[in-house]
Amino acid sequence: MARRRYAKHSAEFREEAIRVVHDSKQSLAKVARELGVNENTLRMWVQDAAPLPPPANEDEQSELRRLRKEVRTLRMEREILKKAAAFFAKQSS
Repeated sequence: MARRRYAKHSAEFREEAIRVVHDSKQSLAKVARELGVNENTLRMWVQDAAPLPPPANEDEQSELRRLRKEVRTLRMEREILKKAAAFFAKQSS
């Protein structure tokens, strides 16, 4: 079985493709078809070019920890309420 050869695209082509995706109101899939590039390849290029979010400062980190803890608590409470509702629905039948 012969190995599949992949097209090599220049850095300029990649940069232009990323710019078209960002500037265009068209879907990524449509832009990929128009450029003759695989949709997943174009998606990878766009993701790699995306700037990384700045690191959170201490206040944001502590708020994030607090919110994650609150989410855990709320999920536990929701599960308990689901089980209680099922129990009482079963009892009333």
